[in-house]
Amino acid sequence: MAKEKKIVDVNDLTICEATAQMITKSREDGVETAFDRAQNMKPCPIGADSACCKHCFMGPCRLSAKDPYGKVGVCGATIDTIMARNFARMVAAGTAAHTDHGMHMLDVFRGVVNGEISDYGIKDEKKLVAVAASIGIETDGREIMDIAKDLYVELERTYTQVEGEIPFAKRVPVKTLEMWRKNDIVPRGAMREIMDIMHRSTMGVDQDYGNIMKQCSRTALSDGWGGSMVATELSDIIFGTPKPVVADVNMGCLDEKQVNIIIHGHEPNLFESIFASVSDAALVEKAKALGAEGINLVGMCCSGAEMLIRHGVPHAGNFMSTETVLVTGAVDAMAVDVQCIKQGLAKVADCYDTRLFTTNPKGRIEGVEHIEFDDHNPKECTDRIVELAIERYGRRSKPVEIPNIVNRGVHGFSHEYINYMLGGTFRAAYTPLNDNIINGRIRGVAGVVGCTTARSKQDFSHVELVKELIKNDVLVLQTGCSQIALAKAELCTPEAARFAGAGLAEVCETVGMPPVLGMGSCVDNSRILIAASEMVREGGLGESIADLPAAGCAPEWMSEKAIAIGQYFVASGVYTVFGGTFPIVEDTKFFKLLFGGLEEQGLGKWGFAPDPIEMARLMIEHIDKKRKALGIDKQRERILVGMEERRDMSNNPVTKGCKGPMH
Repeated sequence: MAKEKKIVDVNDLTICEATAQMITKSREDGVETAFDRAQNMKPCPIGADSACCKHCFMGPCRLSAKDPYGKVGVCGATIDTIMARNFARMVAAGTAAHTDHGMHMLDVFRGVVNGEISDYGIKDEKKLVAVAASIGIETDGREIMDIAKDLYVELERTYTQVEGEIPFAKRVPVKTLEMWRKNDIVPRGAMREIMDIMHRSTMGVDQDYGNIMKQCSRTALSDGWGGSMVATELSDIIFGTPKPVVADVNMGCLDEKQVNIIIHGHEPNLFESIFASVSDAALVEKAKALGAEGINLVGMCCSGAEMLIRHGVPHAGNFMSTETVLVTGAVDAMAVDVQCIKQGLAKVADCYDTRLFTTNPKGRIEGVEHIEFDDHNPKECTDRIVELAIERYGRRSKPVEIPNIVNRGVHGFSHEYINYMLGGTFRAAYTPLNDNIINGRIRGVAGVVGCTTARSKQDFSHVELVKELIKNDVLVLQTGCSQIALAKAELCTPEAARFAGAGLAEVCETVGMPPVLGMGSCVDNSRILIAASEMVREGGLGESIADLPAAGCAPEWMSEKAIAIGQYFVASGVYTVFGGTFPIVEDTKFFKLLFGGLEEQGLGKWGFAPDPIEMARLMIEHIDKKRKALGIDKQRERILVGMEERRDMSNNPVTKGCKGPMH
């Protein structure tokens, strides 16, 4: 007899009302999604603790979390070696995903620079010059394309270099870089580091958990300060650097009277091309000829987040909503490229007669139509997707049910815009941010990033964590699926400052910004690294990233990419807390290294808590510890300056040279 499937109340699965509505509909329609599959697929408890080794075929060897040193693997591998190897391979896989994304953007950049790609160009010349100058390329008096060619050659070393330091190491604060050199973890080239970590985590190679961990840091740093940073910087140069835009999120962005096309994945070039295709007059006329009012382009997941911050394209939802959005029956086509694409999309799309297309040669799905995307002729693919979406609109036969929920927010806070927003056109700088941290109005800064997962209530931990942080005057920087969770909770508007503590609220109201700054996709975590480096360079908050009153968190992580991200933040000096679960056996040597030993080496450290309020508490305690170490733990008394004192300011060495009002 088949085991009866477990049905869980939708309110225990998600706090997103639109997703809950679609889960209910999918159940009524007899369609299974990841939410229900997760309830009927228990995770392996040994694997969840990373106590299982599958690196050779004398196993798999399974050790016990209850008695971790009670036995070893067939080859003699200890629990610490097994966990370190498993951790290393997660770092390798996550780093490979991000650096391959960056390599693709580098390929596009090469095509643009060499005149082989004409559909894209260099949209932000100022950014190109700034990036080139930041890694030591001469820019004064030179033609843009000459600088671009030199930049390509230099950034290629991020991947291919076998000795030396990756180019963006020049952006790392001096003391942080000194600590990397002391620990021998400065990345050489991403390909070298990924090959190295895969080799040493093979059976019978590196069997010292501390030595394996050193290569984990070096590999992860080749992601955060390498592949991810290349992807972000080149995307800005080619497609434009984001600045704040007002944009809508949630499933209410779909329109029953229009042809609805969703792009889901991670690489922005597919989305940029279809952005042009849906505006093609001939295609719009085709849609109208079949009774549609127009063509409605909507994003999902991280490429959607990039288009949200760059162009204000509406966003339908994060990772855990990618199947349920198809249940609306309103999606005429969904095109996907790479990363975070559920194979279950194929069956759900088939049930609702939605056209689903893969577009990237690395990411096909069995039984799904493939329309290959070519950067040299991108519209051949994207025009075809639009044509087939229009065709599907013309033969819609399933009932359409679109949740009437739309949430508006402000997104697009690139490092460059934050710099301008705080300092103005002529004095763009992080000085006001540092000053407000020093004077106590802002307690510290938190990067809240990462996925959503079927193993916890969708969006809940993101929202509750951030509410607790901003209530305690912690400014939040946001990327990835987490950003969409906060946008749905309407915490990405200036009006959300009412949920913040008095100090943070005052800063938000003065600047006109939200207490939660949406910065983009997963790879755009590199914007947070650059912001942290600028805070160090500005002065007053220590000499390395590890000195900053700052912390990071991935409350609902699920991907190997998240482990790579977490490790490059830790290796950069940031206390990084994960929620839900963590692949480790507590109180082992490896556990003690991650959760304390790395900090003793001058780096950051890992943290874990299953509850969002506990995550916030850990982060705030760390921020307060750093404030105390900097001597800024006591909030300064605010002094109202009268006219007589203002006249005396002309003799003050700090303000004497000031020609205008202090920002």
